Amino acid sequence: MTHPIPPRPPQPGRRPRVLDLYCHRGGMAMGYHQAGFDVVGVDLDTTCADEYPFTFIHGDAIDYLLAHGHEYDLIHSSPPCQLYTPLNAYNHKPYPDLIAPTRQAMRRVGRPYVIENVEAARSEMIEPVMLCGPMFGLRMYRHRLFETSFPLSAPAHPAHVERCTRNGYLPTPERPFMTITGGRHSKAWQRAAADAMGTPWITTIRGVCEAIPPAYAQWIATQFLTPAGRTAA
Repeated sequence: MTHPIPPRPPQPGRRPRVLDLYCHRGGMAMGYHQAGFDVVGVDLDTTCADEYPFTFIHGDAIDYLLAHGHEYDLIHSSPPCQLYTPLNAYNHKPYPDLIAPTRQAMRRVGRPYVIENVEAARSEMIEPVMLCGPMFGLRMYRHRLFETSFPLSAPAHPAHVERCTRNGYLPTPERPFMTITGGRHSKAWQRAAADAMGTPWITTIRGVCEAIPPAYAQWIATQFLTPAGRTAA
C-alpha cells in the first residue's frame, strides 16, 4: 500500500467512474466495468479505439490525467512495460520510463490509484501485489504487479503445476495452459488466447498478447469498493 489518499464516495445513485490510462484494448477496463464502474480510457495509440469497449479518448495519458483526473473516483494506469521486459535486454530500444511520472501526476491529482506493470518493473513500484491467472481459474500463467493507494490482497496462488503449450501452439489435454506472448501466430491461436484471457472482443495478436485479464481488475475494483478499501484509500 502506498501513501493514503482521501476517498470521494460516489454520489447516491451514480456508478463510480474509473479513468483507464494507457488503456490499450481494454482488458483491465472490462474488469472494472464488470465490478460496476463506468470507464473512460486514454491512449496515444489510435488503433485501440477500434476495439476498446468503452469511451475512448486519444491523447497523452498524463496530460489528460492532470486536466481531468479529479473527475474520477479511481485512476488506473498501465504504463508501457517494454522498458522493463527481459526482451529489451536484447533489443536495446529506447522506451519511455513512465511509472514514476505517472505516480507523481496521480498523487498531484489526489485520487485513489492503481499502477500495473510486469514483474521486471518491481524495483520501480511501491509494495506491489502480484496477481496470476490460476488465482482466478484462468488457464494461463500471467504475473502482473499492482501498486495501489488502498489495501489490496491477492487470492491464494496455486502452484504452477499445469503444463503449458509452447508459444504459438493451441492447448491440448496434456498441455492445457497457454503461453501468451508475441509472435507470428495463427488466427485460431489468437482466438484461443483471447478466450483464455477472458478478452473475446480483442481480435489482434498484439492486442491479446499485451492485454491483462479482466478478472484482475474486477478483483481490485471489488476490494476498492468495500468500506475498508474506500476508507483507507
